[in-house]
Amino acid sequence: MLQAARVLRLRYVECSYDIGLSPDAAAELANVFEGVSKGDPAFDQIDPNEAIALAHRLIDDDHPELSRMWPRNR
Repeated sequence: MLQAARVLRLRYVECSYDIGLSPDAAAELANVFEGVSKGDPAFDQIDPNEAIALAHRLIDDDHPELSRMWPRNR
């Protein structure tokens, strides 16, 4: 998940990879990945299996936006 956080920051925050995810939402999701991976109690409500699945999809660029954890544009 830490690698996925780095990928998020690189693709969506630093390089503005266009897939409909704002840099702010990408940074927030990266923080969630880091919190879940470090066992931060603030993220106890997040299913770690879903986070791991999203991390794999993100790294493989395999439609991560289909995950329930993927931020939706408001």
